[in-house]
Amino acid sequence: MFTNLILNTDSYKASHFLQYPAGTQVVSSYIESRGGQFPHTLFFGLQAFIKEYLLKPVTTADIDEAEAVFAAHGVPFFREGWEQIVQQHGGFLPIEIEALPEGMIVPTGNALVQIRNTDPQAFWLTSYLETALLRAVWYPTTVATLSWQVKQSIRQALEATCDNPMVELPFKLHDFGARGVSSHESAALGGMAHLVNFMGSDTVVALLAARKYYGADMAGFSIPAAEHSTITAWGREGETDAYANMLQQFGQAGKILAVVSDSYDIYHAVSEIWGKQLRAQVERSGATVVIRPDSGVPEDIVPEVLERLYAEFGGRVNSKGYKVLSDCVRVIQGDGVDVDSIGVILQRIQQAGFSTENVAFGMGGGLLQKVNRDTLRFAMKASAMQINGAWRDVYKQPITDSGKNSKRGRLAVIKDAGVIKTVREDALSWESNCLRPVFRNGELLVDDDFDVIRTRSNQA
Repeated sequence: MFTNLILNTDSYKASHFLQYPAGTQVVSSYIESRGGQFPHTLFFGLQAFIKEYLLKPVTTADIDEAEAVFAAHGVPFFREGWEQIVQQHGGFLPIEIEALPEGMIVPTGNALVQIRNTDPQAFWLTSYLETALLRAVWYPTTVATLSWQVKQSIRQALEATCDNPMVELPFKLHDFGARGVSSHESAALGGMAHLVNFMGSDTVVALLAARKYYGADMAGFSIPAAEHSTITAWGREGETDAYANMLQQFGQAGKILAVVSDSYDIYHAVSEIWGKQLRAQVERSGATVVIRPDSGVPEDIVPEVLERLYAEFGGRVNSKGYKVLSDCVRVIQGDGVDVDSIGVILQRIQQAGFSTENVAFGMGGGLLQKVNRDTLRFAMKASAMQINGAWRDVYKQPITDSGKNSKRGRLAVIKDAGVIKTVREDALSWESNCLRPVFRNGELLVDDDFDVIRTRSNQA
């Protein structure tokens, strides 16, 4: 239904071919995060867009459909321009896209992507693609960045309280966001972006996206887990039986299972049912039962649950002086979790004397949905044009908001004494340009593997 690339734009873009100066030959634009919630961005997602939308040609049928839509819509349509693309380029877009390596961590304010037309007759095409290209970059990059920021918080807490922090880290943030996101495609892209940083997810379509676009055989993992309906189906009087059934079905040696335990009274469930009635079964099973609170104030609930589990199941004190629960029980907090609340919960856990390794987090809407283009102040702007054979700088500089000032010229991104910064391409001397061609005239030039991207993100 939505496969026509010509219609993957904003309405006003259809009239822009008439608005450029006479003699315009090339338009060069860039995408950046201008700042926002975090000081860095983890660049990710462009390859998925290229594979999904730019490797198949525009057809005459696409042109016919677009012409009819725009005519009825009340805006001009550049049929001749699109026909030229079909006739002279086989329907493949005459553009070149340069981009930073995906997975790279860069300070905000740097160019992430640069795009220009390769056919002077298609000077209008660069900006026409802004809607689709910017959306393809800002959303997965923002989710990947948010997930990475959480990873740094959890890493710091683990390093302070845990004997083996890097062993614990990959599964400390689980994606619960599929049901709370705006679309199936958003779940795929956002869920895949999260998996750059962690290996736990319940967003199945994210696994498929990582396989399709980045060659990941299996990018994430999950475990059997209860929901409220599978517990409350047994009735309040059957709560113990519901938990026992989870043990019977999934409680094998070396396995992990999660059980939501607050359908009625989380404290009674922990101290009396799990801690007394089912304690022996839990210990005999050889499995790890992960208790999931799902209501209340997380920073209060989690330490209390840890204290009650430690009282019933015992544990040990690690080399850093923090309590670690018996291997048969752990906790996952998936309610009320976002980038801010995780920091508070981690602090409260540490203050209570417990190692961070006792707890994992599940994040839903806070991970995949509570972001927008302004979270990292994303924008795509033209910075240079070739007009009648001469290049000129193009920029905006509004007196009412200096934060919207744009860059000038054709751009490059360099590492100068370890510092990443954006410079003019014509100012390059010995430095290597981190912006590399990834797409040109219908051809994918770089095809990164998911594990390669994960490795890059871990180098920061």
